[in-house]
Amino acid sequence: MAAVQDSIDAVRIAAAAADSEKAEDMVAFDVSEPLAITDIFFLATGTSPRHVLAIAEEIEKQLYLATKRDPRQREGIEEGEWVLLDYGDFVVHVMDAEARAFYDIERLWKDCPRIDLQLPDTASVLKEPEGTGAAADDADDDAADDAESSDEQ
Repeated sequence: MAAVQDSIDAVRIAAAAADSEKAEDMVAFDVSEPLAITDIFFLATGTSPRHVLAIAEEIEKQLYLATKRDPRQREGIEEGEWVLLDYGDFVVHVMDAEARAFYDIERLWKDCPRIDLQLPDTASVLKEPEGTGAAADDADDDAADDAESSDEQ
């Protein structure tokens, strides 16, 4: 049975979040046929332990903002070489380049269908906490413009 659309949509949110943190080599596999425990594996690479953690944290944050879901389990947070976020229907793997090359997960799942991550289309799905981001910046700019115009009068 193929991965369900809700899982695919959540993985696309994860991909957009990873992309916003400059993750590399992102790929998602539909592993629902060979595995009974999950539908999708999403993989991304970070350039350092700090980068791996930043990617994983952003994925977790954006998935919570969009779906109100927390991972069932987190692994590797302390080391930052390979962080695993298990959401049940999909699993996120954020790895440094050395771990990714060593474990070569793509080789294991190469015969599984790849999922189109639609990165250009999903970048807009990321949510920002209230009072931050472009909308807040625009509001600040508008307030500053209003203050300047009242000073001129």
